[in-house]
Amino acid sequence: MNSVLRSDIDTTSLLPESLRDDFPILQQTVHGDRPLVFLDSAASSQRPQQVIDAVAQVYERDYANVHRGIHVLSERASDAYELARGKVQKFLGAKYDHECIFTGGTTASINAVARSWGEANISAGDEILLNPMEHHSNLVPWFQLAERTGAQVKHIPLTDDGRLDLDRLDEVLTERTKIVAVTQVSNTLGTVNPIAELARRVHDAGAVILIDAAQSAPHLAIDVQALDVDFLALSGHKMCGPSGVGVLYGREALLDAMPPFMGGGSMIGNVALDSFTSAGLPAKFEAGTPPIAQAIGLGAAVDYLTAIGLDRIAAHEHALVEYAYARLSEIDGLAILGPAPEHRAGLVSFVLDQPHAHDIAQLVDRQGIAVRAGHHCTQPLHDLLGITASTRASFYLYNTPGEVDTLIDAITNVVSMFKPSGRKRRRKPDES
Repeated sequence: MNSVLRSDIDTTSLLPESLRDDFPILQQTVHGDRPLVFLDSAASSQRPQQVIDAVAQVYERDYANVHRGIHVLSERASDAYELARGKVQKFLGAKYDHECIFTGGTTASINAVARSWGEANISAGDEILLNPMEHHSNLVPWFQLAERTGAQVKHIPLTDDGRLDLDRLDEVLTERTKIVAVTQVSNTLGTVNPIAELARRVHDAGAVILIDAAQSAPHLAIDVQALDVDFLALSGHKMCGPSGVGVLYGREALLDAMPPFMGGGSMIGNVALDSFTSAGLPAKFEAGTPPIAQAIGLGAAVDYLTAIGLDRIAAHEHALVEYAYARLSEIDGLAILGPAPEHRAGLVSFVLDQPHAHDIAQLVDRQGIAVRAGHHCTQPLHDLLGITASTRASFYLYNTPGEVDTLIDAITNVVSMFKPSGRKRRRKPDES
């Protein structure tokens, strides 16, 4: 194989390196004088100064509880909170802003659907359709729902290269299927799933579809109406926003029909001594004091990503992942998980015969490189692949081809450290 060079990258698709200046945390050195190379954005991204400033302003100037106080701070906070909801609506292409519910994150959003919609619509004998590449957050809530209701969990098979095998979808998508829950981008394989096609076939079968967009919303332009999805969940901390906030998008008709998941303040219309009525959307699903500063910070992150352009971000990451995939493929004994670059987003997971993924992560960390090691909350997928752990490098808008080179050099050094010397072992005098 011919060596892949950095000059092979289409530089017209790359974002300017000056974007890195927006991220204070990336300006540091670690382990002495090693520049930080952060390749773990699939776990949690970093935040630009614009988002940090937006959150700081809430606490320094505008913080109060929302929708409750008749005073200037509450009015400011309420306005900013609802303005953020409107930004999310446009970001996702939702028809109404009240279809966007602020939650604690993707996990909380999926659990809300499983508890609220699930318990109202799933019963014994019904089927829930998942697949082996899902994150535990899009598996466990459905396992729990099946245990509570007597429903059955089934799985869409995967192809050998880690894509949904839609040629076999009709084997598992039946008249008993009530919901299909699927990630848009696999956090381990990088696979980009064909959501629009899947949604069409799910609806033709009379079921609803939920999309885990934790790994896609930060990187790909999403239009929930064009995709024709029923539910979608995302997390702020993976898309340059604060932790502790996420969004559940749901079709208005579905959300209207769902019972509230949590009871308490803010979600009520009226409360009597022995009964209550729930508020309308979106308050119906936002019980208690919401993540006010976090939601406002998420709105600032949406502004930041929108100003750059999701299509430009996707093109930048695709160029990086093509380059990383090609260079990693040149390393002897390294196996990349998942499909070819044309079917994947901006991450690469891989395994070596030795050392273990945890050792790889620790060794490259000494060079200032942050990668992920383990099962990435996809134990069933790793079991299916016959491995216990993998190493993952994930790219975002602030990463550069030079950082890919730094990773490749570090991995190459790790391989050299564990390569057999080839020298014969000298026999001890008492050996025959």
